[in-house]
Amino acid sequence: MTHDKEDITTDFKPLEITSPRTAAAPGPQDDACCSGGACSAAAGQQQAAEEAKASYLPTILSLVLLVTGLILDYIDAAWFTGIARFVTYGLAYALVGWRVVWHAVTSLRSSFFNEFLLMTVATLGAFYLGEYAEGVAVMLFYVIGEHFQEAAVVRSRKSIKELIDNRPDMVNLQTATGTTSVPAKDVWIGERILVRPGEKVALDGELLTEAAAFNTAALTGEAKPDIKRRGDKVLAGMLNLNTAATLQVTAAYEDSALSKILQLMEEAGSRKAKTQQFITRFAKVYTPIVFFLALAITLLPYFFVSSYVFGDWFYRALVFLVVSCPCALVVSIPLGYFGGIGAASRNGILFKGANFLDLITQVDTVVMDKTGTLTEGVFEVQEVQTVWPDEQEFLAYVAAVEAVSTHPVAQAIANYAGKVSLQATQVQEIAGHGIIGLVEGDEVLAGNGKLLLQQGVAYDVTIDAVPYTTVLVAVNGSYAGHIIIADKLKADAAAAVKAMRQQGVGHLIMLSGDKEAIVQRVAKELQLDAAYGGLLPQDKVAKVEELKAQQRKVAFVGDGINDAPVITLSDVGMAMGGLGSDAAIETADVVIQTDQPSKVATAIAIGRKTKQVVWQNIGMAFAVKAAVLLLGAGGLATMWGAVFADVGVALLAILNAVRIQRIKF
Repeated sequence: MTHDKEDITTDFKPLEITSPRTAAAPGPQDDACCSGGACSAAAGQQQAAEEAKASYLPTILSLVLLVTGLILDYIDAAWFTGIARFVTYGLAYALVGWRVVWHAVTSLRSSFFNEFLLMTVATLGAFYLGEYAEGVAVMLFYVIGEHFQEAAVVRSRKSIKELIDNRPDMVNLQTATGTTSVPAKDVWIGERILVRPGEKVALDGELLTEAAAFNTAALTGEAKPDIKRRGDKVLAGMLNLNTAATLQVTAAYEDSALSKILQLMEEAGSRKAKTQQFITRFAKVYTPIVFFLALAITLLPYFFVSSYVFGDWFYRALVFLVVSCPCALVVSIPLGYFGGIGAASRNGILFKGANFLDLITQVDTVVMDKTGTLTEGVFEVQEVQTVWPDEQEFLAYVAAVEAVSTHPVAQAIANYAGKVSLQATQVQEIAGHGIIGLVEGDEVLAGNGKLLLQQGVAYDVTIDAVPYTTVLVAVNGSYAGHIIIADKLKADAAAAVKAMRQQGVGHLIMLSGDKEAIVQRVAKELQLDAAYGGLLPQDKVAKVEELKAQQRKVAFVGDGINDAPVITLSDVGMAMGGLGSDAAIETADVVIQTDQPSKVATAIAIGRKTKQVVWQNIGMAFAVKAAVLLLGAGGLATMWGAVFADVGVALLAILNAVRIQRIKF
């Protein structure tokens, strides 16, 4: 476990992404760029895996030599004495111990008292006393523990990589010879890409197509999808709804919202939980104390014990030193949090630091945005009102003209009506108002109240007060009916509320910029404790400030740019990251990549399990060490017992930490 005890994450190098092309320096990427550490994530992981495998060979050889020596000692081989015995065990020690000894020597200037010095003094002291096998065993099992740590970190990194790989990293690049699929990071600023219907935009760009509809709820906080027209800016993270769109790239790959997830992972390594910080401070005080206690165990008995034998008391001090090494604490505890971050990644949740794993366990109030958080942010027909006796015929007429339009509202009506045999002619779309066309020789208008009034059609103006998107229909100049369209709840919204209550969240509140009637309807359906509509971003901030003034631990869940201020203000800010805006993701403490509100409860559960495992490790380490320290000081414990108390407990703690990632949440 040759790491900097200040922070286990110093061994964890986040994957890096670079863009080979920039506006300032167009052209293919030079291979020399990798010399600066900017190689691809896949190559970096492969190299790390190869290095890890190579490091196992010395450990295996050391284990073989140790077992061989123990067998020869057991059978009392006549030739296995003197120099032969020393060389066998010495080689076994050198294979695994040289790095620890070197680290102990090089760290003397910055930190004299550390676990590396304790291990070096204890094992070399064992060799001085002729206890070769015990000295090798201490160092060997210490290094085996390091391999377990590395394996746990690699597993967590793999989980994180699998999460990140869900983002679109390939784009359809348009060239003079056609369209080809290329990595998004290889696209230059100024080049053109094609985004097909149903695909998520991977790069920021300017729309070159005449018009296209995008789901922008996560970026704008508005339920209504946005019609982008030629020259409009399209942001990474938007979802193309129904028309093939050509974009001219305006930003490099690493500047997109989705690529920034890697940068957030780098932040996770620098933020420690309070438990980690306490253990780090504790180790700095604890290590020199036990070092001088070991020195006292060696020397003080000379003045009080008549039959003082230096070798006996020195051996007891060595046992004391080995047991006192804080490896199980300084390694397993941060690894426990790292395991929690990895487990969260496997579940589509990104914690930006171990401290947020702790904070989320204290949350008693969850405040949620509506659009894009609890609802899909897409349109669905809710109700059809018509003065015609035949509703199906009414829908057929409306769907015939709407089927020509690419607008999401029109598509929602067409999908609701299903397959119709009627066809519209002379269709004219009036931007921002609606559509007009001929169906079976009848003029059909479908749009808002302004369109009907412009065409001289009278209708009941109270319909304008309906708190939903409303499409009014007129046939041959007479009002024929209207269709109410609204956003729909996410499939797991109700389950999310139930799961959060099971996790002990006492207050569930919804804040939204939508009309009050819509907000109250959703709140009633989900059985929330409170809901407030018609709020501006500053109003949401004020509501959360009120809750915090009541000494509540507040988590806010949102997804749009308008949610960024309140995400920052809350104790734990959570962003829906699948389509969430840059601002929301960057200011959030926790990012839910799957856009599922039920993951909020999962995040709380992972935080609590992580904290439980960490405290299990702390309790186990202190209990075992205290027992063996007392036995060692009294001469009742051997170096083998010390090995178990130090390295053995560290291994058990690491395995316990790894267990977090195997739990199904």
